[in-house]
Amino acid sequence: MAEPEAVGAAGAAGAVGRDAEAVSRFVEHFAAQLVEAGMPRMPSRVFGALLASDTGALTSVELGEQLRISPAAVSGAVRYLAQVHMVSREREPGSRRERYRVHSDQWYEALTNREAIIKRWEDALREGVASLGADTPAGGRLAETLAFFEFMEGELESMMDRWRIHREQHFGEG
Repeated sequence: MAEPEAVGAAGAAGAVGRDAEAVSRFVEHFAAQLVEAGMPRMPSRVFGALLASDTGALTSVELGEQLRISPAAVSGAVRYLAQVHMVSREREPGSRRERYRVHSDQWYEALTNREAIIKRWEDALREGVASLGADTPAGGRLAETLAFFEFMEGELESMMDRWRIHREQHFGEG
């Protein structure tokens, strides 16, 4: 077992001297919560590791060492996280190596980018209501589901506006 200040674990955690085991426990616990919510396991672990690093950015090698996973597992996880707007890729200056970064507004980005998905669901539900008939039990369920998504879409927009104000007041401009 590596010492808490081992180069790979502590370096990947983003701070020398940090208890690597405590960081690992956090990453695995937080990842388990994300998995429980429906996110795939490997992207959950990679996201947790990035979130727990002081810099908010790690290379594929650092992620692989910290999480003890293969480069292919890192690549697949990062591809998923980039698609759902939870991380971004950036080149290290003067290097061909990429770093993967989690931003302080990752939750905002992930939620607001769901708007396109919600709109597609709404379109499909409208089509379903028209096909089934709003006066049928199934059509009524679809109409209520559509109304829910329309309500949530409006609430999410105003909630995110309030969040921007709250964030600026408490954390400064991001």
